[in-house]
Amino acid sequence: MLAYLSPSRYIDFDNPGILAVARNLAREATSKHDLVRRSFEFVRDEIRHSSDFKLNPVTCKASDVLIHKTGYCYAKSHLLAALLRANGIPAGLCYQRLSAGDSGAPYCLHGLNAVFLKDFGWYRIDARGNKPGINAQFHPPKEALAFPIREPEERDLPEIWAEPLATVVQVLERYATYDQVLANLPDVELAF
Repeated sequence: MLAYLSPSRYIDFDNPGILAVARNLAREATSKHDLVRRSFEFVRDEIRHSSDFKLNPVTCKASDVLIHKTGYCYAKSHLLAALLRANGIPAGLCYQRLSAGDSGAPYCLHGLNAVFLKDFGWYRIDARGNKPGINAQFHPPKEALAFPIREPEERDLPEIWAEPLATVVQVLERYATYDQVLANLPDVELAF
């Protein structure tokens, strides 16, 4: 579990701004469960999805997401992991492979989180941000993610990563604007 509780380059919860927000969320929470819900809702609702809102700069590090109040799903998941880890709650990163359009190729990764809840074990949460047609919620043990898997080439990738995938970091660090990232979303090859 230590890897899911540690700070890192991209999940930099040792940053003073992240620590301040994490402490504030903990102060308002009535339980660990409530703290996870509050942290999830903070990232989902207060940090705007870069593509939905056509916002720059492109962020990757949790602290940059907090400073600029924007990020793609991947970056938002880095911030949520940082806030949870700062409060001693094990959190990891998960990915789905989804159609980048309505169906079929091209495909891309979608970033979300898994949090370890004492009563339920690992539970996936998706702080991407809600909008018409997307309604991610925190209702353990039932998952309420932003996107369902709809076709054979789409997948819920089973791994829970302590650190972001290299392909995600490469895209977020290579491109300077939200539309450049949107045109070059990361993907992985599937072993069928």
